[in-house]
Amino acid sequence: MWLFALFLIVPMIEIALFITVGGWLTLWPTLALVMLTGVLGTALMRWQGMQVLAELRGDMGQLRNPLSPLAHGALIVIAGLLLLTPGFFTDTIGFLLMVPAIRSAVIAWVGARVQVQSFGLHQEMRRQTGPRGPNGTGPVIDGEFYEMEETPPRNPPGPGTSGWTRH
Repeated sequence: MWLFALFLIVPMIEIALFITVGGWLTLWPTLALVMLTGVLGTALMRWQGMQVLAELRGDMGQLRNPLSPLAHGALIVIAGLLLLTPGFFTDTIGFLLMVPAIRSAVIAWVGARVQVQSFGLHQEMRRQTGPRGPNGTGPVIDGEFYEMEETPPRNPPGPGTSGWTRH
């Protein structure tokens, strides 16, 4: 229901702002302003996206948790899409999301409201593998074997070969 309200309210706000700003500035300056915010938004998205990508590479290189740069990158993409969408309301939200402190606050707000549930693949595998080997490590694999006579290879093994394969 809230998504329907969002799709209904945002265009109404945009139309009202276009009429108001168009009344102040007239048609061509209003259209130029909308085009300028699109170009400026693209440049900002690229610049801040490169910064976040460098931070992500640094975190991955030092084996740190990359969650923060990924969240900032996702919000930068959302901000860029809002800035490319014609309208003053979406541009305002897009420019606000380009500010790192506001992005951090949004991430903290969303993080406080998201409940992460995890499941353990290892626990599920333990239930499926049955009995454990010595000291509880690894599954016990039951199998049959046959002793075979060891036959020397037809060709003596060359350097770097084990001699166990026949060609």
